[in-house]
Amino acid sequence: MSTRFCWIEKEFRWTMSFRPIGLLLALLYAVGFLTLRDWSVDQWYLPAGLRVAALLLFPFRYWPYLIAGETGGLLYLRYGAIERNGLDWYLVSTTTVMPMVAAIVYLHRPRFTMLREYWFLSVAVAVAISVTALNVLTIELFMPPTASTGQWERSIKYIIGDYLGILMLAPLALLWQQRKLSHPSRKLRWDAVVALTVIAGLTVLVHSTRDDPLQSNSARVLMMLPAILLTCLHGWRGAAIGISAVNLAIGLTLIKTRQLGSHDPDTFIVQQMLAMAGTAMLAFGTAISLYYRKFWDASLTQLRAQALIKSSVLAGERDLQDRATRIEVIGEEIDASLRQAVQSLRERGHHNAAMDLLRNSVTQSQLLREQLRLARPSGIKQFGLYVELQSGPIALAWDQSGRVAPPYLTGDPCQLGLDLQLAAYRCIHDAVNLLLELEAGTVLIRAHSGKRGDLRGIAVNVSLLDPSTPLSAETAVRALDALAGRALAYGGTVRCRRNSIRIVLSEPAKTSASCGQGAVSSTAHITPFAPL
Repeated sequence: MSTRFCWIEKEFRWTMSFRPIGLLLALLYAVGFLTLRDWSVDQWYLPAGLRVAALLLFPFRYWPYLIAGETGGLLYLRYGAIERNGLDWYLVSTTTVMPMVAAIVYLHRPRFTMLREYWFLSVAVAVAISVTALNVLTIELFMPPTASTGQWERSIKYIIGDYLGILMLAPLALLWQQRKLSHPSRKLRWDAVVALTVIAGLTVLVHSTRDDPLQSNSARVLMMLPAILLTCLHGWRGAAIGISAVNLAIGLTLIKTRQLGSHDPDTFIVQQMLAMAGTAMLAFGTAISLYYRKFWDASLTQLRAQALIKSSVLAGERDLQDRATRIEVIGEEIDASLRQAVQSLRERGHHNAAMDLLRNSVTQSQLLREQLRLARPSGIKQFGLYVELQSGPIALAWDQSGRVAPPYLTGDPCQLGLDLQLAAYRCIHDAVNLLLELEAGTVLIRAHSGKRGDLRGIAVNVSLLDPSTPLSAETAVRALDALAGRALAYGGTVRCRRNSIRIVLSEPAKTSASCGQGAVSSTAHITPFAPL
């Protein structure tokens, strides 16, 4: 027997021992059910929403207490109708509704875990239709024939009443359950307060024009406009708040006679419109939230990827600087050894050999220092990117090639961070070398640094001087492969158009500038690099 029902314990984590908190929950649910039943009418039945909301809020292990709470409430509520409707109807009608609703919610539960709210409309429709069909079937089977007259005609009213009750409470429960999973949205609280204030004002207007059904219904219809606005601004969450507020406001304007079968036909027309509009707004709001969530996740993924790429670029730059420093130390040790060798040759009388060795060592040392300065442009930190491009070792290398025109540079690069200037230097160096290797003709460099909004950066255009000569396909592919990493790390782009390679790099404007006090855009303040 225990093995036959072990799946119940595994699925619902339900032990046979009763929990005091569960009994308290059942009691509170029964009181809430009876209170909402007293406030409800057939065309606006709030206990239907309480059922779904409670099943959404509480885990499986508390569902038996919820079922017990509703069963107790119905037993108390329908006890006086036993003599009129029969004991069979009394027992069946009080013990079957909540388990059926629980089964419907349970079947939809896996969809809820995927954070897609489309399934909620399926729950609401299924519960409203199923509960109404079960009540009508119970009446047809167990009540006297005279008592069931007209039940099928009133089914539509019951379905809409249950559906509106679900739209009243269940979206708020789902919204509360997902409060920690929702992505941030702009000023939802403020927009909700404004919308609720407008709806409250229209509710007062409905009460003041109760004698004129046309004006009252017009005010009720206008209540949907704030809900529509909330849906457009905030998706599913805005729709849940707006529909619940409009539903409550219209429910409070119902004419209630406190008699069985009480019906307000004028308001019922607006309630049918609300049921259709609420369904559309929840579906539309869900679609907005879904696409916003995808966009938000993609944005976060892009930011993480950009941060990782930037960290990788900076790590590679630090490694390059360290290697250049070690090579410089090794070069100084080699220079010292060569000076000792030259001195030894002189002491032994080999003056010609000493001079030849000295000349060769100076030449090789100069070449080594030039390559080190290309790899480690220290002038950027002291004088800025433009001075390094105009007077540094890279400018000397371009002059020696005879194919690079004087660069055209505008703006103030000293307002940029050191890392960004260094990244721009690397990109310009790689782009020029690529065009010199794969293309023919003179290369022109143009750059402009500046600020726009909260960003500042530099735009670089490395192109062939002849505008009628387009870049080859190989050049475009290799340029994207070589430069896209640094551009992505700094929120920029690399594009190859016609005869040019265009590079844009940017950073937040709050980043501190890194040029020294002597930073100028002139070559007059550059100290020539002295040979060893």
